Amino acid sequence: MMNWEKLLSGNRTGPKDNDKEQHDRSNFQRDYDRLVFSSPFRRLQDKTQVFPLPGSVFVHNRLTHSLEVASVGRSLGTSISRYLVDVLKVKNPLANELGSVTAAACLAHDMGNPPFGHSGEKAISLFFKEGEGQKYRALIDDEAVWNDFIAFEGNANALRLLTHRFAGRRDGGFKLTLTTVASVVKYPYASGTVGLKKYGFFQSEKETYYHIANELGIEEIPGQPGVFMRHPIVYLVEAADDICYQVMDIEDAHKLGILSTEETRSLLLGFFDKVEEKARLDRINEICKDVTDTNEQIAYIRALVIGKLVRECSDIFIKNHDEILSGTFKGSLIEHLSGASGEGIKACERTGYDIIYCHPTVKEIEIAGFRILGSLLKEFTHAVMNPDEHFSGLLLPFIPQQYRVLRDAPVHQKIQTVLDFVSGMTDLYALDLYRKVNGHNVTAKRFGSFPSK
Repeated sequence: MMNWEKLLSGNRTGPKDNDKEQHDRSNFQRDYDRLVFSSPFRRLQDKTQVFPLPGSVFVHNRLTHSLEVASVGRSLGTSISRYLVDVLKVKNPLANELGSVTAAACLAHDMGNPPFGHSGEKAISLFFKEGEGQKYRALIDDEAVWNDFIAFEGNANALRLLTHRFAGRRDGGFKLTLTTVASVVKYPYASGTVGLKKYGFFQSEKETYYHIANELGIEEIPGQPGVFMRHPIVYLVEAADDICYQVMDIEDAHKLGILSTEETRSLLLGFFDKVEEKARLDRINEICKDVTDTNEQIAYIRALVIGKLVRECSDIFIKNHDEILSGTFKGSLIEHLSGASGEGIKACERTGYDIIYCHPTVKEIEIAGFRILGSLLKEFTHAVMNPDEHFSGLLLPFIPQQYRVLRDAPVHQKIQTVLDFVSGMTDLYALDLYRKVNGHNVTAKRFGSFPSK
């Protein structure tokens, strides 16, 4: 069984620093601040969450989503922290900092996602699986490495982004604490693991994760070599993410007019038991009569829903604490919700799949993602493979120095650096570069419409 004495560590990725400076902030707070001030985190402001960005109505992007997840994660972590200190009497002083480390991991959980939401992941995968990227298969001997490309995972890319030493950068990546990094790895096993669809790290970061697991005492699941137990904080990060996207997608759909006010109210009020929580429901209805702004009504009910889910997920974690630390706990915390909350989550999920995620505006993003990323991958993978060609010489300067590799580097490394470059793009930058590469900008400027007389 894993134990908190090892699971909570202030040691960081990369070589040990000789930093003797005294800090007013804890190691986990420094992780949080380090992420907030980073360029990859800022770029999340122009990466699609679900709906196109931005319109007359401001909906969530990856940045606002991550900040909200961090807020919910801090609440969950603080609740569990009290349990560890007051009930379990965990001696590790970092047990008081569970709120901070959970919030930091929440900030980082989507940083590996490419532009255009989850459709971006699909676009990258299908470029190599079904598109022009298939031709590189014969050049890569390692089946596991190839699987990293045909089943591209934003989760695994997050670990790479946080820990990989890119060209010209320092060893250890962001140099976050091992605990924060481990708390981001939702699927602690490599790609291609038999029977498991998603994965948490590429082959290139396999050794990195194994080192982290060893340092923190994260154990392999008995009978499943290479498949590790989750760090317990992963469950809190996952719950915070689940709570936010399930509930906030509903609120965004309401703001965009995809769901009516009555439909949205019904979904959110469905989290409260009509009998056992009648007094609360009466109070909600009373306040909503006084508040005439429908968006404010929805925001008020949504806040109550999130507060309730935080309390119940904390209770589930505490109730199943030993199973979580022994790696025998099944599913997510959200999946263990019962009663009205469990039914409320299911109703939101159904609405998401039946109405929200198949809405034309969402599908438009998916189409754009396939077209734009497919084109960029085609041109830049060809350029890094054939650097002496004239057109390649025009393209390669667009790749930042940190993503460049030596001419004699293995093929898979060249491909991976292109993926590092493309996945780090914002939606707008990807669109702009797509236009430049395909000559659309020049066409628009040269042959654009003229003002009428």
